[in-house]
Order: sequence, then C-alpha cells, then structure tokens
Amino acid sequence: MTRARGKAPTILDIAAEAGVSKSAVSRALSGQGEVSAETREKVERAARKLGYVANAMARGLVSSQTKTVGVLLRDMTRPFYALLQTAMQRAAEDRGYQVVTATSAADLGVADALRALRNLVSLQVDGLVVSSARLPSEEIVPFIDRVPIVVAGRRETSRGITSVFCDDADGGTVLAEHLLQLGHERIAVVLADEAYSLSQYARGFAMVERIRAVGKTPVVWHVATDREATQAITDQLDGAGVTAIMCPTDGSAVDALEVLRQRGQSAPEDCTVTGYDGFGPLNTPYLGLTTFRQPVEEIGRTSINLLLDKIEGKTDQDRLVELRGSLIEGRTAGRLPRLP
Repeated sequence: MTRARGKAPTILDIAAEAGVSKSAVSRALSGQGEVSAETREKVERAARKLGYVANAMARGLVSSQTKTVGVLLRDMTRPFYALLQTAMQRAAEDRGYQVVTATSAADLGVADALRALRNLVSLQVDGLVVSSARLPSEEIVPFIDRVPIVVAGRRETSRGITSVFCDDADGGTVLAEHLLQLGHERIAVVLADEAYSLSQYARGFAMVERIRAVGKTPVVWHVATDREATQAITDQLDGAGVTAIMCPTDGSAVDALEVLRQRGQSAPEDCTVTGYDGFGPLNTPYLGLTTFRQPVEEIGRTSINLLLDKIEGKTDQDRLVELRGSLIEGRTAGRLPRLP
C-alpha cells in the first residue's frame, strides 16, 4: 500500500501492513481489549516499520487528557533550571507523562515568558509547572481556571496555585550567621533587584536583616541582576573596609573571586566570599565555595508529583511546600584574624 509522500501513517496503514483489522490495531496500540500475542507483535512490528507515532492531541480530545505537562523555565544556561528540568522529566516519566518544555537560551523576559505560557496552554497540556522568577503572579492567575498550575522555585500565595520552593530567607540567614560566628563584622551583601528575581532578593534581604539583628551594619551593594556583581564589587570594594562579601548566586561568587584575583588577593586570606545554590559545575571541592545548597532535585520531583496529583483528582488543595537547604562550609570563608 502506497501513501502520499510526507503523510503521517495511520492505523489503517498499520492494519494493511500487518494484515489485520483496524480494530485489532487499535486494541493492540491502546492496550485496551483482548488481542493475541501474535497479532500484537505484528502490529508493533508494522508500527515500527512505518514510523507510526500516536497523535497525542487527538487522543486527548477523546480521553480529555493528553498525558502531557507543560514546563516553563526561565533560563537553561543557569544550572538551577537545567537540573530542575531533569528532575521534573524523570518524575513525570515515572508516572506515565511526557513533558513539553518552553525556555530560552538567555534570560526569559516577562513578555516572552507570558507568550510561552500561552503557547503551552494552547497545546492542551494537562497541567503546568512555571519556574520563572520574573513572571508576576498576576500574569499566572488568569490561567488557573483553565489548567492546574504549580510554581517551582519561589513562594506563591495566589489562590489556585501550589508552589514548591527553597526557603531563601532561611538560607540567607544561615549564611549570614555563619559569617558572624567566624567573627566578621563589616560584611557586604550584593543585593539583586526584587523585580529581577524574588528568590535572589529574598535571600539577600535575609542576609541584611540577620546582620542588623546582631547590631552590625551591613554594607549593601545594590545590583539589577546577579550578573552585575563584578562591576559593583570592582567599583565599591576600595575603601569599603569589608572583610566578607555575600553574593546571591554561586556564579556571582565566582565573579567576586575573580575581582580579588585581579587585585592580587584571594579568599579567605584577604576577603571571605560566599555564594548561594550549591550544585552544578561550581559545586566542586576544587573550587570549594562556601555556599548554601538548594534542594533543586527535590523541588523538581515534588512540583511534578503535586501537579499530577491535581490532574488525577487526588487533591484539590493548594499547598505551599517550603523545602530547607543546607550550608556548605567551603574554603572561601574563613575566620576573621585576631588583631595583634
């Protein structure tokens, strides 16, 4: 049987190739109804030969489910989102779902993120995981009556949205407390803008608050994004009198270390440096960053499982799942030397 060039094979094509009925092909491919082992083998062999792929959209129209979830990720160049996506993919596949991901090779802005969100909804996905720290809550809320949504990576209090996130306030507090216990009193905090990243701002704000709580005065260096840390540190380090620099991400902590290197200095001998994330290529004993590790794999798995529970009707409750990270006492933070 010949088909028009480029036309996708159908179950009729498979039936002709296998020499069985259309209904037998349907039962064999769907796994529903009785079919002999011999017939099933013929059908599967014919399907492989023809390159048959089931139409998930058409199947979804019949079953009201596509067994597909959409995932919106902010920036795959950052290890956080790459590791998050891997964890979500595995969790979804374990429960029989496929993942359709929308992301960017650079920082996904609000307009682009909203466009990607709409595109995922148009694909009739069964649910959505949104992990974009820049997309405001009010842009997500209009979709909650159309599709179950879980926000991964930040606290979300809007009605109808479950969120799974690392407790950034706890992380910032733990890191600041660690430096205070090491004897540092003049501590600089690189504080990312809240409009850029709620998470980075929350952890930085917590650092500042903890330092103030013990009667010290933090030196706050405001930046639009963590990727501007190099310039801020370069411009303000001279004369600041700081003995420690707290950065909002591991990447910006490496930038701080490079600034010190260019000045003929190092950490912790000349200045303590801390990061925040604790995973990926920057989390190596050789580099030895003092940082705070986010449980990114757990965030990914939990987000998917809570979303699928919503999709499958196992729960209709919104939840705030706050996960705790852990301090990594690397070699870039040291005790403040006692004056002679």
